[in-house]
Amino acid sequence: MSAPAPQPPRVAGPETQPWQRLRELTSMTGARQMRELFAADPKRFEHCSAQAANLLLDYSRQRVDTEVLATFAALAEAVGLREATAAMRRGEQINTTEKRAVLHVALRQRAGQQLGGAQVERMVLAERERMLDFAERVGRRFKTVVNIGIGGSDLGPAMAVQALQRYTEGAPRLAFVSNVDGCQISDLIATADPATTLFIVASKTFTTQETLANARAAREWVAGALGEAAVPDHFAAVSVNTAAMNAFGVHPDYRFEMWDWVGGRYSIWSSIGVSLAIAIGRDRFLAFLDGGRDIDEHFASAPWGANLPALAALLGVWNSNFLALPTLAVLPYDQRLARFPAYLQQLEMESLGKSVTQGGTAVQWTTGPVIWGEPGNNAQHSFFQLLHQGTPRAALDFLLPARSSCGRQGQHDLAIANCLAQAEAFAFGQSLDVAGSVHKVHDGNRPVSLLTFDALDPATLGRLIAHYEHKVFAQSVIWGINAFDQWGVELGKKLCAELVPAVTGEEAGAGPGATAGAGAGPAAVPEHLRPLLKVLRGWK
Repeated sequence: MSAPAPQPPRVAGPETQPWQRLRELTSMTGARQMRELFAADPKRFEHCSAQAANLLLDYSRQRVDTEVLATFAALAEAVGLREATAAMRRGEQINTTEKRAVLHVALRQRAGQQLGGAQVERMVLAERERMLDFAERVGRRFKTVVNIGIGGSDLGPAMAVQALQRYTEGAPRLAFVSNVDGCQISDLIATADPATTLFIVASKTFTTQETLANARAAREWVAGALGEAAVPDHFAAVSVNTAAMNAFGVHPDYRFEMWDWVGGRYSIWSSIGVSLAIAIGRDRFLAFLDGGRDIDEHFASAPWGANLPALAALLGVWNSNFLALPTLAVLPYDQRLARFPAYLQQLEMESLGKSVTQGGTAVQWTTGPVIWGEPGNNAQHSFFQLLHQGTPRAALDFLLPARSSCGRQGQHDLAIANCLAQAEAFAFGQSLDVAGSVHKVHDGNRPVSLLTFDALDPATLGRLIAHYEHKVFAQSVIWGINAFDQWGVELGKKLCAELVPAVTGEEAGAGPGATAGAGAGPAAVPEHLRPLLKVLRGWK
């Protein structure tokens, strides 16, 4: 695919007049109490909520009013968010540091949309069909399917398979192995039958250190039990490295492609999602894609005041940059979404963890909060105490389905009541005259967004993921940063490769003054690490 040259950086939000107006409003609207905001507007829910594609975003408990919302819209216009979105959909090289297009939206397209161009559409649809055909065949042959990957090659599929467990009847058992320390793969092979187990190695380059360590352990297990000749029938891969797959023994018909215009954390819609397709089947995987596409079209066309991802992005900017709230707690009131906060940690923090603008200058403003969270009902009995009455502050996203994900509506109704009760407590608190004791006072005024939906099905999960993807993109445009590279991650990989020989005891020694940046081998080990390495080797 040939793409137009990278576009010049657009103006960042802090350089615009609407940003300056938001600064002025911080000491006005941002300082008002939630009770006051509700009292001033009896129809606040109607004015501070938006609905699209079976999602409802209720942000009435955020510290905003009509003037702040109008300024949000002006800010989106000032940074060119609409045009930036169109450029992404056209396939322009908006990932400027790597000179790549960003086309995860193209992975969700139907025939005739031509997102990224006609050639991209043909490649996507052809590879999708190959993957779905494979997924159907796998389900008839294997009892256990193991996805071996890390980061975006693990978090998305693992989260989605758990979220959609209700829709996996008749599918093989799905397992996920990511951690390099060997415990996950050891636990897995202790309970599996090599004759009925398929491993999917998810690594674009087929060189990811953690993934290859686990894949080699799995290969040794299969070859040891069934013989070398059996290896190809038990290994599939999502990669572009043909030579490495040949050397490893991946079956020629069990290989699926990735493209450089899809980042790992945006890749669940591609063949990286093959484990999800195996779990839920062709039709439901297509419904998952349809859900994501619903939000794609909504984000690209809806006015800012009714645009769910844009509103979420602008609220996040308001909380981070103007109300000085450094973290966002993501709290699903559905156990099936237990891994969703971890998935969003990578999506948001790897995308927004930047300190340099698209133009190469140091940013002078906050870019991206720390994302964390747990299923909400469990969290109430864990860390909610600090959020209610502690000195640190956080913004909160509550995710709430109306219907049970496991058929136990009576119990789920208790979860709904708990969610709404916590949202009220965070927003309105409890005054001294009501509490009766200073120890029971809750200040309230914690900003809460409720993202609600009818039920957690494949289409809804697709909508939720796409909602947060577009939220992250919108924030990156507002902050003037590139959401699609991750050079900090690459540095850690490089240093690890240099240190492995020293950790394993294979290095022959190093001269004085060696540094970690001196290249692979003995000279890469800095002197200050040698005493610690000696202790660690002594304990092994």
